[in-house]
Amino acid sequence: MRIYADNAATTRMSRSAIDAMVECMEKEYGNPSSLYTLGQSAKETLERARTQIAAVIGADPKEITFTSGGSEADNQAIRSAALAGRKAGKTHIISTAFEHHAVLHTLKKLETEGFEVTLLPVHEDGLVRPEELEAAIRKDTCLVTVMYANNEIGTVQPITELGAICRAKGVPFHTDAVQAVGHLPIDVKAQNIDMLSASAHKFHGPKGTGFLYVKKGLPLLNLIEGGAQERGKRAGTENVPGIVAMAAALAESAENMERNTAHLIPLRNRLIEGLKRIPHSALNGDAVKRLPGNVNFCFEGIEGESLLLLLDDRGISASSGSACTSGSLDPSHVLLAIGRVHDVAHGSLRLTLGEDTTEEEVDYMIKNITEVVEYLRSFSPVWRDLVSGKHPFIL
Repeated sequence: MRIYADNAATTRMSRSAIDAMVECMEKEYGNPSSLYTLGQSAKETLERARTQIAAVIGADPKEITFTSGGSEADNQAIRSAALAGRKAGKTHIISTAFEHHAVLHTLKKLETEGFEVTLLPVHEDGLVRPEELEAAIRKDTCLVTVMYANNEIGTVQPITELGAICRAKGVPFHTDAVQAVGHLPIDVKAQNIDMLSASAHKFHGPKGTGFLYVKKGLPLLNLIEGGAQERGKRAGTENVPGIVAMAAALAESAENMERNTAHLIPLRNRLIEGLKRIPHSALNGDAVKRLPGNVNFCFEGIEGESLLLLLDDRGISASSGSACTSGSLDPSHVLLAIGRVHDVAHGSLRLTLGEDTTEEEVDYMIKNITEVVEYLRSFSPVWRDLVSGKHPFIL
């Protein structure tokens, strides 16, 4: 049996997205910036996709800028707000300790340019406390950026409350919604979201395509110069086939969201209950306020990389955290942020289910993960020291 349980890293393109992409490549190959008929036809196709995407999140089409993905969108949103803030004499930014590195590394770079960054704690349940955000906002705060749903432990933040606080304080609010778009209902206006980043390959669209929502009236900094595309805010000929495929995938995800959620949550909970039976294991993040298909566990006394390789031998594709940092030997900064110690954080496993996941596959994962954890512990000196009492158990 081959089971794909790493949908947080990337999803398989849907048939509707593939069909839309192929048809566009065959029929709408003109440059959308060209004035002749073929180019203008491609332009119309591009704008239909923009309108389709905007409708899913409650935005105006003119508030959508196409990007190469979530990382570019995060960079553009954060740098835009920072530049606008500096012009107004405001150089303080608030974020959280468990953001994606596209956010954290951008903030780190801004610190070298004179900005001050406050990282809010996310607590053991993996959630930001609205009152702590409110207390952290200062007169010189130019941006708050908090991810909608964490890419590793799947916890869903109280975005509407956080957005309302920022709106009341007059501070722009950005959310990295890469893991949420297409999986959770989003209304940028009702939720007081000023900027939002998304990536197509997280909701069955193609890789290398994403979008940034920016509320009308907010300034947008150019990251890429050289052309008038995207209202002059993102130079380079638009990837029309990729954008059309993204729109098709998002529309399909939105249409099926309620059904998919009803399918995934029982499977997610079944998997959590099965893995909790493994001694000295722990679910990372709140058990309820999490993405429908996300399960993230720590197992004491083992090393995550060995667990992944042995599970792959048994046909299970999983991860230990973000795909963007999977080559790192350092423990997950997300797990450290919620209070897991280094030794425990090293033994982590992320399983992210998809719409095609079955109950049979969940039971197969429970059985095989249990067996592999027991096998790895059988020759682990760390586990031997724990069992002998030389060192105390943490979980």
